[in-house]
Amino acid sequence: MNFAEHSIVHPGARIDQDVIIEPFVIIEQDVQIGKGTTIASHAVIKNGTRIGKHCNIHEGAIIGGDPQDQKYKGEPTLLLIDDHVTIREYCTINRGTRAKGETLVKRGALIMAYCHVAHDCLIKEGAVLSNNVQLAGHVTIGERAIIGGMTAVQQFLHIGDHTFIGGGTLVRKDVPPYIRVAREPLSYVGVNTIGLRRRGFSDKDIHLIQEIYRILFVKNHNLSQGLDQLREVIDPHPIKEEIISFVVGSEKGIIRGFKQTSIDEN
Repeated sequence: MNFAEHSIVHPGARIDQDVIIEPFVIIEQDVQIGKGTTIASHAVIKNGTRIGKHCNIHEGAIIGGDPQDQKYKGEPTLLLIDDHVTIREYCTINRGTRAKGETLVKRGALIMAYCHVAHDCLIKEGAVLSNNVQLAGHVTIGERAIIGGMTAVQQFLHIGDHTFIGGGTLVRKDVPPYIRVAREPLSYVGVNTIGLRRRGFSDKDIHLIQEIYRILFVKNHNLSQGLDQLREVIDPHPIKEEIISFVVGSEKGIIRGFKQTSIDEN
């Protein structure tokens, strides 16, 4: 372990030998930090935090703070940060509550400056939270989803895999996978075609996703009618089943389709 003279590191913390700890860092007792990780100046790593390998925690971040939940009574809970995660300046990420027990940030996630991740959230692999994104408790961010800056997400919501959410939006409903959303109220504006191509999705699969969401959001069906038509006219496919499962399983409702006769998805 390589740490600066002016840092305060509890001797009970479990820190691998090649971790870099810069000046004025505070690390509490019940903390584990994996090899190759860097903790920058003025970061605070609180009890109950587990940080994986090759992570970068930038200046002023407060990692593993108590949940901001009035039901929390000091019971031990966790913040789990997987390998290769980057947390930029002045982020706050809280531990879980008794309801779930942990907040989890999975491998390769990027959380940009001034973000807040509340208790019991799940940030999946490769997700990106742009500057000043604010997540309330129990939010799930899907794999490789990108959340635009200044976006606020209401508690208990689920944002699907490979979504793109425009900046400065308020998310009050679940967002299904593979799409772009923006406007107020938050609405479907197309399939995340560019992102899907960058991630290796075939043209055939992208066209399938476009047709599914034309039925759900563009053809002026209500949601039940859209699901019925999907089941009838789209051949069986894992992507189709994934989208139907997401929509049917939503407890908070799905974002609306934008009422416009033509939407550019290319």
